[in-house]
Amino acid sequence: MEICVSLPKVGWYNAVLQPAFHLPYPDDTLAFVVLSTPSMFDKALKPFVNKERLKIIRDPVDQCVSHHLSRVKEKFPDQRVDIMFDYEMLPSRKPKFLAQTAAHVAGAAYYYQRKDVKLDPWGKKKIFGVCIHPKYGGWFAIRGLLLFPDIQVPFLEQPAPVDCVSTEEKRIELLEQFNFHWQDGRYRDIIEVKERYSEEQKAYFATPPAERFRLLGLSQEAQRITFH
Repeated sequence: MEICVSLPKVGWYNAVLQPAFHLPYPDDTLAFVVLSTPSMFDKALKPFVNKERLKIIRDPVDQCVSHHLSRVKEKFPDQRVDIMFDYEMLPSRKPKFLAQTAAHVAGAAYYYQRKDVKLDPWGKKKIFGVCIHPKYGGWFAIRGLLLFPDIQVPFLEQPAPVDCVSTEEKRIELLEQFNFHWQDGRYRDIIEVKERYSEEQKAYFATPPAERFRLLGLSQEAQRITFH
């Protein structure tokens, strides 16, 4: 799978969050944040679909990510490896982990939030934050978290994420585009990027989830077969 991995430890994540969102591991526990790059669509998703088409019963991207991270886990038969996916929820309906916060503390991508703007122009409006990668801009996704509970790394030094949207004007533009015009994807190009989604990939993610099977050549009949 075409991924980008960044290395945090649990304590960096827990230190910036309220206890309700803490991961239940010691602070020095080794973890990896898994990002998918633009080339994931052609190099991982499409080959996975072609090979496993009669086994796909849920979102193809989620199932592809699960497949590849499970293979990573198999590479460490003598280690306990816990996997959390970005789409998983706790019984309380909270996410298992806050993906953008994890990416930020790991130094993988800068999580731009309202607090990063000094002269807040939004009043009482709800403003959501967004991660920007120094190479891919907004053309990437945070897919999961790999945790190694039996490996403690007290010696790790925390890397700072690259502040690639450094001006007040650009930060306001980024948050405006993400919160009020996210469908057109302009926020993804807030910086000059080295790689972005292909037109085919853009069309796929712009399509309602129920209709994406067709774009990958997965017929409704094939979907029904998988349930028997």
